[in-house]
This record gives sequence, structure tokens and C-alpha cells, in this order.
Amino acid sequence: MKRSLVTGGAGFIGTHVVNHLLKMDHEVVVLDDLSGGFRSNVPKEAIFVEDSIIDARLVSKLFTRYQFDYVYHLAAYAAEGLSHFIRNFNYQNNLIGSVNLINESVKHNIKCFVFTSSIAVYGTNTLPMREAITPQPEDPYGIAKYAIELDLKSAHDMFGLNHIIFRPHNVYGTFQNIGDRYRNVIGIFMNQLLQNKPLTIFGDGKQTRAFSYIDDVAPYIAQSVQTDSAYNQVFNIGGDQQYTIEELAIATMEAMSKEGRLQYVEARNEVMHAYADHSKIKEVFNLQEETFTPLNTGLAQMAEWVKKVGSRKTSRFDSIEITEKLPEVWFQED
Repeated sequence: MKRSLVTGGAGFIGTHVVNHLLKMDHEVVVLDDLSGGFRSNVPKEAIFVEDSIIDARLVSKLFTRYQFDYVYHLAAYAAEGLSHFIRNFNYQNNLIGSVNLINESVKHNIKCFVFTSSIAVYGTNTLPMREAITPQPEDPYGIAKYAIELDLKSAHDMFGLNHIIFRPHNVYGTFQNIGDRYRNVIGIFMNQLLQNKPLTIFGDGKQTRAFSYIDDVAPYIAQSVQTDSAYNQVFNIGGDQQYTIEELAIATMEAMSKEGRLQYVEARNEVMHAYADHSKIKEVFNLQEETFTPLNTGLAQMAEWVKKVGSRKTSRFDSIEITEKLPEVWFQED
């Protein structure tokens, strides 16, 4: 039996990856500090450790105790916009914590280190964004992700550590934390609708994104270690069709069967248009177009789950380091 460590395994994408690994007969150890995930997300078949990847000593003990075959690193505070205002927190959690895992993976001769990076590494770049393009991240979150990508390449060149890097984008679906006011726009919209609040749109809503249903992402992350040609490669993964944020808001209201009002607030510092090319992953993993979930279908499936679990309180991040230019909407009370 293969043994895998999944960091962030109580979070959104991590929960789905854990479930797929269990179906693949992996023994799974979940490491999560529950800063964005929920203990209830972790299936009883997995071993759960509540702690942080920042704790290098703890990470070392886990590797020694369990002798992992694979590492799936999904733990991160993935709030691009907020990362400008929590720079120290961002780099400690998203970069230094990752280095702790890479160090132990080298020492313990891990077979493959699977890392979820982000489309944020591209910044404002040639569209559609392809893996061969030189990344130009524009926010601390994207900078940290790209730094980890480079470190993995260095670790492979120096020590032979195999890796697979995925760059997902705008992933949505069941088990997403809809109570996070700083990230995951679909979850934010659905939570606002449940609370009879207006849907908050930064700027004019003409920003374009391609949205990715979780079932089109998590299975391939989990199964990737079985594809030899994927080793030491980088893959964009997710949806192809682009939508404006305004179009997304309308589609979300339709999925929730609930009318809402759009509230436009001051634009924030973000990439205006971001969508990726997925030719590489389709070729290597032999994916067909019909396997991808249309937006209205994915939204309907997520909406059904959201209605069952109900709205969640939108807690504030309590360690803001810079308040200058912080969007006012993030200060508002629930």
C-alpha cells in the first residue's frame, strides 16, 4: 500500500484529493492547521494531524514516522488580493512552510512531490496563458507560488526529487469554505445570497476568468503520480470558457434560484483578464473535452450542497499587516 501525506487535506481541494487517494488504496495522512478547512471534511479512513507546515520539527517527525511515498502539498492561504496586506504571513505560510516539506522530501527520498501552484504565477501575461510563458507574478501570493516552483526544480536538479506542478485557477464546488470573505468569488456570492446581501463586485465587473469545477481538477491531481510522463512537468488545469464577473454573478443567482442585487465597489489591484491554455494536460493525461463540467452544471451542483449546509459567518482575518489601500468592504460587519 502506498502512503501519502496531504497538506491542507481538510480544506477545499485537499478534501477531494484525499477522497480520491483513499479510493486508490493509498494510506493517507492529513496535515492541516484548520485555518481554512474543517475537521469534519476529513474522512475517518485518513489519519489526521492538526498542526502547521511551518513547524519544521513536527514535519520532520511525520516524515520519519510514516515514511511517505508521495507528498501532495495543497496547504496555503490562497487569497491573492489579501496577500498584499499580509506579506509576512503569506511568505511564512506559503513559502517557508513549503520549504520545510521539500527538505524532508529530499531527506526521505520521496517518490514524487505533487504541488498545487496557481495561475497567479503568470500575472498580466500573454493570453491564453501557457506553461512555456515566463511567469510574471504581481502579488505576494503568486510570487510565493512561483518561488516554490523554482525551488522544486532546483531540488530535482540537485537531489533528483521528482515533482509534478499543477496551476489550477478559480476552482469551485462542494466543501468550499463559503464563509471566507477574501477569496473564492463563487462561494462569496452564494453566501451573500443566502444572507440576503448584495453581491459585491470589485470595479466594473468586466474582469474575465475561467472557472473550474472541483471534479475536473482533484481526480487528476490525485492520479498524477501514476503517469510517468507527468513527472517534473508543469500543468495548467481547469476550465477553458471565460466569463466576466458580472456574468458569473447572474449565473450564480440562477443556480441558487434567488434574485440578488449587484453592489459595485472600488476596484482592487488585480489582473484584469486571466485564463489558461490546457493543451498540455489534455495530451499527457489523455483528457477529452466532454469530460469537463459546464459552468451552469457545476454551479447547480455546488448550489445544492450550499443550500444544505447553509450560510457561514464571514470571519475577518485578524493579522492584517498593512492597512493602507485595504478595500473598505473587507472592514464591514456581517
